[in-house]
Amino acid sequence: MMTDAWLDAIKWDKDGLVPAIAQESETGIILMMAWMNRESLRLTRDTGHAVYWSRSRGRLWHKGEESGHQQIVHAMRIDCDADVVLIEVEQQGGIACHTGRHTCFFRELDGDGRWADIVPVLKNPDAIYQKS
Repeated sequence: MMTDAWLDAIKWDKDGLVPAIAQESETGIILMMAWMNRESLRLTRDTGHAVYWSRSRGRLWHKGEESGHQQIVHAMRIDCDADVVLIEVEQQGGIACHTGRHTCFFRELDGDGRWADIVPVLKNPDAIYQKS
């Protein structure tokens, strides 16, 4: 029987959360950052699919539950201070961002001090998410 020592090793913030970075295992591209709590991290390990804590919705968020763009977990790591989780994933459908892009990190600071979009929209978000 596995203990929760692996969860106890993490330095959770005052709200019981830890930042989690999703990195594409094949390319090394950073796809997104989200928050995890103990339950979401445990579910991620147990299911092999990324599960995050949505601060805006106040509930667990199974990545891809609406879009179908799940993240299949290849490895989970923590940093040297045990206050950040890195999840190496296979991004299903090639889209990690709710804007319809491969990565959430699609803006780059240009020489004029402006944020420029450098990653194209692969699919219109209206076609991904059903409006109720």
